[in-house]
Amino acid sequence: MKYDVIVVGGGASGLSCILTLVSSRSRGWAWAENRKYALFDTNGSDLYKAYLKNVPGVEPKTGSQLIEFIRKQIQEWGGAEFFQEKVSRIERTEDGWKLSTELGKEYEASFVVLATGFHSFDIEVKGADIQVVENPRSPKPGRIMIKHVDFEVAPNLFVTGTLAGLSSHFTSCAGSGVEVAAEILSRMAGKRIVIHDVPQE
Repeated sequence: MKYDVIVVGGGASGLSCILTLVSSRSRGWAWAENRKYALFDTNGSDLYKAYLKNVPGVEPKTGSQLIEFIRKQIQEWGGAEFFQEKVSRIERTEDGWKLSTELGKEYEASFVVLATGFHSFDIEVKGADIQVVENPRSPKPGRIMIKHVDFEVAPNLFVTGTLAGLSSHFTSCAGSGVEVAAEILSRMAGKRIVIHDVPQE
């Protein structure tokens, strides 16, 4: 199965990334209309344990409630599939990346976004030099990040959120997911893309 973008991890950064990607649809952009996206998640995000009272513009709610709400936003745009599978291997191909899961299934994508958090990284990656180091912004020891340049680890392989070395706050992680999505969309369009919505009159 082939997708334009596969996001691995369904926490703040992964969900924000794929929400931004799907929101490029239905805007009259021919290059964006038929894009296909997928998100792989095993429901292990720390966001499930959170209670958010200091997120700008968001009424206090549990992380589980916020995850459910963002997932509904994504589904309303369409164009994204959700898989509750653990990705075990990523391999570079001639025109992108091939992902294998622990269920023995294989998927392909032009772009891959890693958003699996800073507790560990156990995905085997072939075709990219993955350097896992300590996360300098974590208040707790033993947290990790993947080295990158502007969130890119290898051509069209990105990292977001705490796995990119950010602090573990919802807004920090969500923002990085949006930044990565904007970069991917810009490459698809061949020009800089930033998506804004305005009230309909």
